[in-house]
Amino acid sequence: MATALVSRAAGFVAPIVLVPVTLPYFGTDLYGLWMAVAALVGMASFADLGLGSGLMTKLAPCHAHGDDDRARGYISSAYLTLSLLAAAMITLLWLFAGGIPWTSLFNVSGEVTSGQTRLIALMCLTAFLVNVPLSLITRVQYAYQQVGRSNIWQAAASLTGLVLVLAVVAAGLSPMLVIATSVAAPPLVNLVNTIWFFRRGHRRIRPRLGAVDARTAWELTRLSGLFFVLTVVMSLATNADTLVIAHALGLSAVAGFVIPAKLLAQLGQLVVLVNVPLWPANGDALAQGQLSWVRHTTRRMTVLSVLAAAVPSVVLVSFGDWLFAAWLPVSIGGDRWLLAGLAVWWVLQAALSPRFMVQNAAGVVVPQLVGWVAFLALSILGKWFGARWFGVTAVPWVGAAGYALTVLPAALYGYRRTLRRHRAPAAQERKGEPIAA
Repeated sequence: MATALVSRAAGFVAPIVLVPVTLPYFGTDLYGLWMAVAALVGMASFADLGLGSGLMTKLAPCHAHGDDDRARGYISSAYLTLSLLAAAMITLLWLFAGGIPWTSLFNVSGEVTSGQTRLIALMCLTAFLVNVPLSLITRVQYAYQQVGRSNIWQAAASLTGLVLVLAVVAAGLSPMLVIATSVAAPPLVNLVNTIWFFRRGHRRIRPRLGAVDARTAWELTRLSGLFFVLTVVMSLATNADTLVIAHALGLSAVAGFVIPAKLLAQLGQLVVLVNVPLWPANGDALAQGQLSWVRHTTRRMTVLSVLAAAVPSVVLVSFGDWLFAAWLPVSIGGDRWLLAGLAVWWVLQAALSPRFMVQNAAGVVVPQLVGWVAFLALSILGKWFGARWFGVTAVPWVGAAGYALTVLPAALYGYRRTLRRHRAPAAQERKGEPIAA
């Protein structure tokens, strides 16, 4: 948790420093385009086909039992699959980039040219695809109980991007180069982290082509399938706000939303970093029938997660207008209702995060999927009409209401279903009875 705070502090400081530097350097329209492309990239987080989630679930018992051979098979299969996928996607992206209507996709107008739009989209998407296989190292480190080190590496990625962007801006170079250095930092740091991890104490599980096994690969892929679909839906549902605003109100309205949204999103990322280590821990506890530990830890982490999101949110809602006025050289407004809506959205997600970790550990994905599909369908339409009728402020409030109506009941049902599924085997084990396969 301490290193999660360090990592989120770095992720929090980076936009605080960069926004007042890059916003006037780019101009409102070009900056809004960059943020809109970043939102599209965020939607593509499903590009790992759910293999990252499946890999972490599979590696946890391998680590617990010291099964390095099976672990190496899972790791090798995941890296090979995602490396081939990334290479194919990058090739297709550059081959057909000329035929994609980028300006229509992002509703570009004003001083931004079609060439700039295409170049920014290609840079951001290419860097993202390169990072798809490289980001697997985070899942491997979590499964092998190296959460602290993983968080420090993620903090290094944020700080590296910050330093590189400041250097390019100070040199007065092109805004395109600013974007290129910003998106290159995460894959670069992940590459160094990967080399360091597998060469310093984990050579036995280092990915090798000869360790790829068809049966192991199929087992991993089958588990990852539902995680993949869930990630697709979640990515679309949680990253659509910027694109909805761009089409409903224009790119000029994006900056006024995305800057406070990015600040409050750091709180959400902190909650995620704190709770993700519960994923493999809950898997071990459920396998051993320690349901009381799971319940107790879930309750405790729910309280901590809500406090971690709510306390800073109250400060930002109370003083956010003054903060933005003093911090930014360009006025974006200071609507407290917008900040309050974003705060409610993240507090709701923080409250459910520990329960999702229990379901993920047990592979109970369907209830989550049903809830998120319903949220996606309800929220996209509601946010568009809300933005058109009431402005940007309505977007997070519509999202929070839709989340409470759809994802919340699904999460509670899935959590109870997981505990019921493991209650009977746990009782049999305590009585010494054989457990049916």
